Amino acid sequence: MDSVETNILLETGTNELEILEFLIAGNSFGINVAKITELMQAQPIQQMPNSHPCIEGIINPRGMVYTVIHLAGYLGLYESENPEKDIYIITSFNKMNVAFHVHGVVGINRVSWQAIEKPDPIIYGGGEGIVTGIAKVGDRIISILDFEKIAFDICPETGFHPDEVRKFILNQESDAPILIAEDSALIRKLLQDALSQAGYNNLIVMTNGEEAWRYLQRAKENNEVPLKSQVCCVITDIEMPQMDGHRLTKMIKNDSVLNVLPVVIFSSLIDETMMLKGLEVGADAQLSKPEIGHLVGIINKFTEDQPRHPHQE
Repeated sequence: MDSVETNILLETGTNELEILEFLIAGNSFGINVAKITELMQAQPIQQMPNSHPCIEGIINPRGMVYTVIHLAGYLGLYESENPEKDIYIITSFNKMNVAFHVHGVVGINRVSWQAIEKPDPIIYGGGEGIVTGIAKVGDRIISILDFEKIAFDICPETGFHPDEVRKFILNQESDAPILIAEDSALIRKLLQDALSQAGYNNLIVMTNGEEAWRYLQRAKENNEVPLKSQVCCVITDIEMPQMDGHRLTKMIKNDSVLNVLPVVIFSSLIDETMMLKGLEVGADAQLSKPEIGHLVGIINKFTEDQPRHPHQE
């Protein structure tokens, strides 16, 4: 099938995205089009011995090797009734090439992040759930999946490694207030663990850009406490319900008070196109999600002027 081509976000920071709606066992799910390189008809797979039960094997279209993940199996849903019509969603994110095996594709929906609701914590696995947002399109409900968590659950070595942080550990602990906006429960925990390991003990964690923006507004209005004593640096994902990271960054950098805050975009979507979008909205740094050590190093530089104290015994 042809590659996925869209004109989304010609103007950066509009808080919009395009979702590819696909079906598994009759249920509608969604993935950000920015993660997709192409759609492909199901084809023979080379099986891999001793692999995870949800890894079907590998395919090698046009000389590129992709790991095929059986999404119905991972979600605990029924098998396809017409496997010969199944589709592979070919993706590229977090520097991985993965083909997600689905039962069909409905089409592409353009929606605002503001219209995407946070899922109830009990949906698909509680606090560590794999649904990051719920989109309503007509009479359909589309569950947007946390594909980073899916890949991590199946192949943990694709995640962060504590060894990457060790060379960036501070000589003294820092009270620098760092605001994190991240919708994935898995990534939030990994970020907190990495920054805590590095010596940061004042982390303010929000689940989307809207929550982060409200916090920043309260900080700006609190004239009794200097702004950088309330927040001195912002780390934001791009994909988030209510308000995405590009929109959040644009609003911070357009604000006459908040624009002094360094903003780091930390996302699985970072590529040449996304780098340009991030620069357009004023991001101070942009990193791909596997680069946890690099992220801590960047935060160290942005918080150099903040008070530090000896490690607690």
